[in-house]
Amino acid sequence: MSPTYSPTVRLRRLARELRKMREENGLSPESAAIRLGWSRSKVSRIETGRTRASASDVANVCDLYGAGSSVRAGLIQLAKEVRQRGWWTAYADVFTGSYIGLEDEAALIHQWEVQLVPGLLQTEDYARAVISAGRPEPHDAEDIHRRVMARMARRTLLSRPDAPELYAVVDEGVIRRPIGNPESMRDQLQALLVAARRPNVTIRVLPYRAGAHAGLEGAFTVLSFTEEVDPDVAYVEGTAGDVYIESSDQIDRYKMAFERICDAALPQDASMGLIAEAKEQLSHD
Repeated sequence: MSPTYSPTVRLRRLARELRKMREENGLSPESAAIRLGWSRSKVSRIETGRTRASASDVANVCDLYGAGSSVRAGLIQLAKEVRQRGWWTAYADVFTGSYIGLEDEAALIHQWEVQLVPGLLQTEDYARAVISAGRPEPHDAEDIHRRVMARMARRTLLSRPDAPELYAVVDEGVIRRPIGNPESMRDQLQALLVAARRPNVTIRVLPYRAGAHAGLEGAFTVLSFTEEVDPDVAYVEGTAGDVYIESSDQIDRYKMAFERICDAALPQDASMGLIAEAKEQLSHD
């Protein structure tokens, strides 16, 4: 398997700054490529974050665009930081997209889930049941175990000193649908009750009685970052592939949808009561 990496916030920032410098100099991608001695596709890949620019690449671009010494030094340092390996690269065979790298640097995560407990809140047994059920063909136990361990490693994000704030809203079906055996489902519901006690975690439930609502089109996540220069990203996962939305207009649509979902959801205390009730019912089934 060839090495893979997850584009990070720094990679997006570097790409954005290099593209902005070119545009401010009135150069087309083709003209910049000719002057740099690069291919047109290399300029495009670097400016869209699909390729990591080396420090020497960034130095050459800064020279071409006449960047000041402080800007030049800052962008070269950014290029060096982009090449640092995140913890998730140890699971490059599992995390093949860019989402984990973005999630790892987010300051605020707004998540709407329709079918499953959010990955950051899943217990090991629940995750194993989900991952096993989602494999189209029988996979060996080692492969499933590795994917479960990757998900458990990802879950530690919420307990880091610089942990992001997670604001998750789940459909009532998430807590009613039995995943795995009754005991593992009870443990999962208990884990949600415990997670909600964290100061950086909010969990709310959208009840069945809400009827038609703004989240009917499916689950999505909006990631926000500490630095204002880093725009929000919306993420939609699907069987046909993952979609990353960065257009400000589209991001606003997802934010508005999330607000409307929250308006229809139960308050956190009532949500915890519903989760505790679902857990109690499992004890008597």
